[in-house]
Amino acid sequence: MKTTLASEITVGDFAPPTEQMHADVIAGLGKRPRELPTRYLYDERGSQLFEKICESDEYYLTRTELEIMSRHAGEMAAVIGPRALLIEPGSGSGRKTQILLEHLDRPAGYVPLDISADHLERSAAKINEQFPQLSIMPVCADFFGDFEFPDFPSGAARRVVYFPGSTIGNMLPPNAVKLLARMAGWCGAEAGLLIGVDLKKDRAVLEAAYDDAGGVSAEFALNYLVRLNRELHANFRLDKFDYAAPCNEAAGRIEMYLVSRCDQTVCIGDARFHFTAGERIRTEWSYKYTLDEFAALAAQAGLAVEKVWTDPHTMFSVQYLIQLGSGTNRR
Repeated sequence: MKTTLASEITVGDFAPPTEQMHADVIAGLGKRPRELPTRYLYDERGSQLFEKICESDEYYLTRTELEIMSRHAGEMAAVIGPRALLIEPGSGSGRKTQILLEHLDRPAGYVPLDISADHLERSAAKINEQFPQLSIMPVCADFFGDFEFPDFPSGAARRVVYFPGSTIGNMLPPNAVKLLARMAGWCGAEAGLLIGVDLKKDRAVLEAAYDDAGGVSAEFALNYLVRLNRELHANFRLDKFDYAAPCNEAAGRIEMYLVSRCDQTVCIGDARFHFTAGERIRTEWSYKYTLDEFAALAAQAGLAVEKVWTDPHTMFSVQYLIQLGSGTNRR
């Protein structure tokens, strides 16, 4: 399915259907411990709330990565090389992408992927406004699901995946390996991946970042239940759930939960789920890595870390990965 923006940018639409979301949610809530698939956090309102989280004082990740991009985008562009086709899964607001595109040498095109169609259209239109000569080919899809890329421009010298933020940390390490390998497969033998990786740090800093004092993180998590009520005809009561984001230092991750405040039963269509007081539903987790740990993870996907950029306090990193054994890429 395809839709077209007012600017004549065609959007390939491969977003999961409601039936798939229903099956995924029912399966997740039936597990012990219970969970909800992270990807469905990002409806239009969820995407807007996530942008607000990124602007909070406690959420160091976005401003730190923007600082890294502002300082080193020229070096990143030199590593990527001329006439690159840029593929960005989970494209978000596009602020970091704009910085990178400004430094790239004659980029051949830009392919943003996002599961939220409305958010994707807005961000693609924003990039189009700033780079009117750039070929932009948005795809609305779950990047772990089945979808088709548009026909790429013939003048592209190579394909490079740009995966900013810390989305790779939202996956169990085996799934992160699978995604890294999949993204490399999108690019072929000349694969290049420019990826944001959050680094390990004090638990107090992490817990504040994922449970801000203004309550936006909690609103973001609770919006998941709003979406289930609206789209799956569930009857979650938001006032009967709290939000928690503890740091699990042993596992190397922050864990995000919706916590039942009382014994209660929730219906999703004909399905009924009984929650006891204090029972948790995991909505997300976010793994943090040392540089050596992430290099080992990348190696499992057949990738090697060619270059790393960090901030002065080593809070966050942007890393450039290539195929193992391919040597230094062309400049």
